[in-house]
Amino acid sequence: MIMDGPDTVVGDTDTSFGLMLAAEERDHRLWHCQPSAVSLIDGLVRATASPALLDEGSETPLHLGEPVDLDLTAVDAVLVRVDPPFDVAYLHLTLVLDALADTTLVVNAPRGLRDANEKLYATRFPDLTPPTVVTAAADRLLDFAGEHGGAVVKPIDGHGGRGVLIVRPDDPNAPSIIDTLTERGRVPIMAQQFLDGIRDGDKRVLLLDGEPLGAILRRPTEEDFRANVCVGGSVEAAELDDDDRRIIDRLAPALRADGLAFVGIDVISGQLSEINVTSPTGLRQLTRLSDRRPDLDVISWIERSVSD
Repeated sequence: MIMDGPDTVVGDTDTSFGLMLAAEERDHRLWHCQPSAVSLIDGLVRATASPALLDEGSETPLHLGEPVDLDLTAVDAVLVRVDPPFDVAYLHLTLVLDALADTTLVVNAPRGLRDANEKLYATRFPDLTPPTVVTAAADRLLDFAGEHGGAVVKPIDGHGGRGVLIVRPDDPNAPSIIDTLTERGRVPIMAQQFLDGIRDGDKRVLLLDGEPLGAILRRPTEEDFRANVCVGGSVEAAELDDDDRRIIDRLAPALRADGLAFVGIDVISGQLSEINVTSPTGLRQLTRLSDRRPDLDVISWIERSVSD
C-alpha cells in the first residue's frame, strides 16, 4: 500500500485502512510505504516498506514494523492510495510505477492516474455533467455564475471539499472569491452550475472494474452546503437509480480502458460531478451499511486479477 503516513488514518472512515483489514482477513501480508520511499534502481522498482500492523480499536489503528528494502516485482499487488493534490512528486511516482507493468498489478494503473484528473476527467462526458466551465478568466466565471443563477467553484487539484465555494451573481464577494481561487487569473478553476439537489445529498457510488459495489448518500449539515464526510456530512444507505446506472454504463468502458479499477463517482440530482480515482473514500461506510462485504469484493477481485 503506497499511501500517506499512519498518522493520517482514521480507523472508522479510512478506505485504505478498510482495504488493509479486508486483505488481512484473507490472510495476505501487508506492507506500507509513502511515495518518497519508492525508488527505481537499474530498472527495478523497490520500496523502503514496513509491515503494516493493524489495531482496529486503537486511536492509532495503523502501526508500522521495521522497514525493509522490498522488491515490488515480488509482491502480488500494489495499491496506490495517496491523497491529492496530484503534484510533481505524484507524477514522478506514477512514472516510476510504470516499470511494474509486466510484473505486478498496480491499482489504479499509473497511466490512468496521470490521465484522469479527478475534476477534469468528468468533462469527457458532458452529457452526464451539469453545465461546466474550466478557466482562469474572472469575467467568464462571473458570467457563468450569472447565467446559471449561481455556481460551485473549486480548485482542479483539490479534494475533500477544500476550496469548494458557491458564487452567486448578487454576492459582492464573488469577484474576490474568483480572484483568490484563480490566484489573480493565473490558475484555472472549475465552475459548475449549482444544483439545489445537493441539499438532499451527494451520492457516492463506488465502482470496481466498472461495476457498482454500492452507494452511500452524504448529506450536508445545515451550516455547510458541502456533503463531504470530512467536513461534517452525514452518511446513509442509498440505492442505485436509473440515472446512476445510466452514468455507470457510460463510464465503465473508459474506466476499464484507462486501468481505473477502483473508483468513486459523485452524483447530484442525477448528474455526474466528479470521478475520484486517486484515493476514493466511502468503502468503510458502505461496508457498515450494506448486507454484503464490498471490502472483501475488492480484495477478491485483486486475487482473481493476479491469478489470471
